[in-house]
Amino acid sequence: MKKSIKYTLFSLLVALSLISCNSGESLQTYFVDHQESPDFVTADIPTSIVKLDEATLTEAQKEAYNSVQRLNFLGYKTNDANVVTYTTELAKVKTILNDVKYTELLEFSDSGNKFIVKYLGDDDSAEEVVVFASSKEMGFGIVRILGNNMRPEQMATLVDAVQNADFDESQFQEITDFFK
Repeated sequence: MKKSIKYTLFSLLVALSLISCNSGESLQTYFVDHQESPDFVTADIPTSIVKLDEATLTEAQKEAYNSVQRLNFLGYKTNDANVVTYTTELAKVKTILNDVKYTELLEFSDSGNKFIVKYLGDDDSAEEVVVFASSKEMGFGIVRILGNNMRPEQMATLVDAVQNADFDESQFQEITDFFK
């Protein structure tokens, strides 16, 4: 009798662990799976390439800027020969980003380019902010912004400051060459 109870409990634990495992692909695994592919370009972008005059930042912008630790970029360039693959990869990324665990901050289109900004976390603290851009002519790019105690509303205010910032353009050379 005790043996059958142990067997039943063990079976339940195994079943629960299998059910709780997420079989869906995450954005992190998508990055890892495609970082060595010749059709993709990846880059780890240090936050030091963005030079902000901290004296001009609001307290919320300073806090947001200091909460960002690193940025990861993954891009896919489309051309006439890979339209089918592009469509497949684009669908995979959209499926990942449509997961309920991502909260949308912003979505807009401009001149045939689509931009989506989402975050992973709750209203008080984002673990990851994702910027996704796609264009039929160019391809798509994903930036994962990783940090500690990132607040979604502060990240939105940081965008204004970053638009006027100086960038070390040599850090982006590999990315811009890839999309030429």
